Amino acid sequence: MGVDCTLFQQLVDLSTRFRPQGRSLMLGRQGFKIEPPFAKSYEKALRRAKISEKRFHFLQEDGYAETLFRNLGFGEIETMDYAPYEGPVIEQDLNEPVPAKLHNEFDFIFDGGTIEHVFNVPQALENVYKMLKPGGRFVSANGMNGWVGHGMYQFSPELVWTFWKRKCQCLVHICAGIHKIPGTAKPLNFPDAAETGRRLRLKGMIPEGRMYLHYEIEKTTAKARTGSALQSDYQMKWADA
Repeated sequence: MGVDCTLFQQLVDLSTRFRPQGRSLMLGRQGFKIEPPFAKSYEKALRRAKISEKRFHFLQEDGYAETLFRNLGFGEIETMDYAPYEGPVIEQDLNEPVPAKLHNEFDFIFDGGTIEHVFNVPQALENVYKMLKPGGRFVSANGMNGWVGHGMYQFSPELVWTFWKRKCQCLVHICAGIHKIPGTAKPLNFPDAAETGRRLRLKGMIPEGRMYLHYEIEKTTAKARTGSALQSDYQMKWADA
């Protein structure tokens, strides 16, 4: 995937709340171009964030997104990809463990639709966790609904709460469903089933079309728990039994 208008809006908002001090990384070399039907949405996002530059200020000639991240304050972002054909800084198969030299190296990691194309998702997520520094943030937007045939997987909010919050002991700043087309529907904010006491009930709430599972987590100094990540509502039932 590339950074579309919807993900641009999320990154602009993030830039008002978080600025990495060290290395930044994007999984896959993401592209960025202006989608003409939504031109006003780009400008509105910039005005909300009190950013004076116009949308064209964030483009680069080759169509990739490094300028976007740099001009939003995320630094000189590096790229990681499986193959060299798009010129990544780091060649890495996310199905395999990342080398120790990349552990605790990045203050910011962005996944704009890469992990859904990786078969070994648990290993890919473990890799992201290991590469993040404590205090660093991981932002992900992968298919949640409407993306059948696009990648290998679509994802559930339960993944965020089960893996990132409970197993990895991270802070979850955002866990939401957002529509790919700006203005189509309001974001759906997903609560933690372990706190509400029941599994999400979303019948009739998911609009037609492509939805992202968009989340933002922050790594803490707490050590990740050992053992498997267990789904929240089942874990509660087993504990009660």
